Amino acid sequence: MTIKWLTTDQVARNGVKILGYGVGGVGKTTLIATAPAPFVISAEAGLLSLARHKIPGAAVSSLAELGEVWRWVTEANEAKQFATICVDSSTEIAEVLLQTLKASNKDPRKAYGELLDQLMAILRGFRDIVGKHVYITAKEEWAKDEASGAMRFQPMMPGQKLGQQLPYLFDEVFRLIVARDQQGKKQHVICTQADYQYEGKDRSGCLAPFEKPDLTAIINKITGGTK
Repeated sequence: MTIKWLTTDQVARNGVKILGYGVGGVGKTTLIATAPAPFVISAEAGLLSLARHKIPGAAVSSLAELGEVWRWVTEANEAKQFATICVDSSTEIAEVLLQTLKASNKDPRKAYGELLDQLMAILRGFRDIVGKHVYITAKEEWAKDEASGAMRFQPMMPGQKLGQQLPYLFDEVFRLIVARDQQGKKQHVICTQADYQYEGKDRSGCLAPFEKPDLTAIINKITGGTK
């Protein structure tokens, strides 16, 4: 068996795939404006924080619509101008899809199983887009980790399994928080590494444990580029 390590050049060609999660108001959606040439796919009504940035995008209200946008992003010539595809948010999409599945299934357990399969498949599709960065947001919840039994902050998704499986799809998993500096001033911070209290991941090894909320700067650190 030959072991091959991904180089920064390969990462730059394939794109950086990021999951960002946190409570409301920490800047998950606003962070989209800092990404290189972003296109936003929104399942939420609240995109007011992006209004002044005039970022192109599409609204979706079902998994079918999300699939249509995925095909446009991957096939249309017009989509070549965008460097970062952003989905805001996977939690909202999962909740809408679950209601649809519950309506067509008498057994709620089957609905949750279908949700896990269908949503993970479409999110893998976005993750595997070649040549584009991908940033997908999720809400946050305080939940029990099945492996350790400990309570941790993690991406919020319907059911017990989906929220814990979602981070495995991504090389970069960021928790967004609002902290206070030494002067007591509030500042938005991105946590890039796991802690006993929250999920996090930086497979690139290029990031500090805490980064400023700037996706272009973070992506350039990972790919070896310059802002």
